Amino acid sequence: MIKGIIIGILGIASFLLSNNYNKFNNTEKEQAIIYTVQAMVDYVHFSPKKIDDDFSKQFYADYIKNLDGMKRFLTQEDIDKLKQYETNLDDEILHQNLEFFDLSNTLINNAIDKTESFYEELLDKPFDFSADDKIELDPEKRTWAKDDVELKEQWRKFFKYDVLVRVTNKLEEQKKQAKDSTKTKEIKTFAELEKDSREKVKERYKDVFKRFGKIERADRFEVYVNSFANLFDPHTEYFSPKDKEDFDIRMGGKLEGIGARLQTDGDFTKIINIIPGGPAWKGKELEENDLILKVAQENSDEYVDLTGMRIDKVVTYIRGKKGTKVKLEVKKPDGTIKVIEITRDEVIIEEGKAKSALVGYKFDDKASETASLNSNPPVSTDSTTVIDNIGFIRLPSFYSDFKSRNGENCSKDIKKELSKLKDKHVKGVILDLRSNGGGSLRDVITMGGFFIKEGPIVQVKPGKEDPYVHSDNDRSVEYDGPLVILVNEMSASASEILAAAMQDYKRAVIVGSKATFGKGTVQRFFDLDNIRRISDDIKPLGNLKVTTQKFYRINGGSTQLKGVESDIVLPDRYQYMDVGERDYDHALPWDKIPSLDYSQNVFRLDHLDEIVKRSQERIEKDSAFIYINENARKIKEYSDKTLVPINIDKYNQWKEKRKKEDEHFKGKLNTVIPGISVKNLEVDLPHIQMDSSRIGRNENWLKNIKKDQNVKEAILVIKDIIDLEK
Repeated sequence: MIKGIIIGILGIASFLLSNNYNKFNNTEKEQAIIYTVQAMVDYVHFSPKKIDDDFSKQFYADYIKNLDGMKRFLTQEDIDKLKQYETNLDDEILHQNLEFFDLSNTLINNAIDKTESFYEELLDKPFDFSADDKIELDPEKRTWAKDDVELKEQWRKFFKYDVLVRVTNKLEEQKKQAKDSTKTKEIKTFAELEKDSREKVKERYKDVFKRFGKIERADRFEVYVNSFANLFDPHTEYFSPKDKEDFDIRMGGKLEGIGARLQTDGDFTKIINIIPGGPAWKGKELEENDLILKVAQENSDEYVDLTGMRIDKVVTYIRGKKGTKVKLEVKKPDGTIKVIEITRDEVIIEEGKAKSALVGYKFDDKASETASLNSNPPVSTDSTTVIDNIGFIRLPSFYSDFKSRNGENCSKDIKKELSKLKDKHVKGVILDLRSNGGGSLRDVITMGGFFIKEGPIVQVKPGKEDPYVHSDNDRSVEYDGPLVILVNEMSASASEILAAAMQDYKRAVIVGSKATFGKGTVQRFFDLDNIRRISDDIKPLGNLKVTTQKFYRINGGSTQLKGVESDIVLPDRYQYMDVGERDYDHALPWDKIPSLDYSQNVFRLDHLDEIVKRSQERIEKDSAFIYINENARKIKEYSDKTLVPINIDKYNQWKEKRKKEDEHFKGKLNTVIPGISVKNLEVDLPHIQMDSSRIGRNENWLKNIKKDQNVKEAILVIKDIIDLEK
């Protein structure tokens, strides 16, 4: 059905575009690209927009932000020249006029040439760190420099801040060396460290401006086209031929040395996924949503600034041979800057597959079940309750080998894990979908059928067409007992489909963050060369990834934007921040279509309100969740306070305060939970014990589960289900 729709749309688009063929000067590749992109989003996008003056204003604002988001180069005088076009861009797009883009490209290139002269002059003499200066790190809170004089003063503060960070880090290193009797102590004066740091910053900016000098018009044009495409929704994007090749490589599983997937986010490179089993995953320091600011190789303090760098170039600095180290300077969502060292290694693919364990929890009924985290394990008495033999399944992604009929896929693997747990007569199952970014729609529908006899799982709606329903038609049931699904704000797409379906059927209790990611849309790639007849001399035009469909729950509500709201909300470190689809500009809205008829009688939660009430009472008293909530408030506070002192005494006070608070929360939350038990299934032990690396990875996995407060609460929710749903 979907193929017919797409083919029909493409046929119409191709016909209409071919009729406009003579309007083009075929030597003008940019005009061909922008016209074809505009026509395609108008024909195939799920919710095309009217291109008018209001659209033009949004386009203008987003392009300026993408052109110079850090407000480092353009002045208000430049902005005034560009602002004259604010309401004209709709007409320029429709008429393939690139006058505004031409002007912006000239102004930004001139601005970069001008500011290049600043760095040698400003870094040629010592900074006065006793002066009571401050720097605003959030460009959204900064205004454009009114002229070149004010712009130069802003750069002085940027350089001073960079030098200050280096100097204070070197002072800390010297203190550590002084305490270590095994190391040679090379103590430098403050003046020497300041001079060395200025020279390093000067060398770094020499490289930065050299890189800016290599930015071509085509690179800026991609920014221009994507500023247009992203107005329709954040997942509609233009890919140049090189970008599409890199995208295919990343999606194909080539993990860039550290086991993390990267994505351009404005001027920065963002971590969008940590690959289970990879070096970054093992280190536990690099996280999703971190921004990589700089990178250095092992045994070197020479950091390369990644600001404004193309993603393919960033990858060349991070990728490296197994066993070598890379140092990343990252910015956390709370604004904290941290250096993380990672030893490159091969990513263990099997760590990304489904696996299971047996978990349990022992606690004192009469005593406060949530005593201090630092208390001893509960003493076994007559009042001690043990809830054990609970199945725990971790599913990192909805993986599937589409190229092979008998290839690996997650639904087969989950079926195997459920079978093993049923053989152990488990009392309940916890399915962990946290940070599962989705994947195969086919597998999520099959998996949904494991827990019900038959019925609809999800609705998919292509634009203005009627929705069609994906259903489980297999009446067999793989597991018919109590089920808890763990989610967080990074559970997306297919994860949300499964969680939503089980929630609507009242088949599972959804436990985790306030809501999941909220990506309820489907994208498809279109090769622009195949859309219209063009001469070979302007090929290739590139590809366009367009949002063509939306997912809807069986109750009619979309998973878009809102995500799936948890039945039981657990305190989460990002609960006070906008994370997920709701953090994107121009995200498609939540909406609703008619509900389907659905029901199941395999296992129904008839006492969900009481289950939620009991959990909430525990959470309010649980010292671990109290700490997590306090930490979340602190992270939000950090993210809001972006005005940083560049007076050395005040900076050190600011830095030390944050360091102590971070250590306080880390010490409280990174401990084994008293009373929790985790063990492998006996049937898995021969595979685990085949080599030392598997043994080590398994021990690390079990240890992390023992520290996981969400797993502990999920176990107790299973107990409540058993008690109430008899």
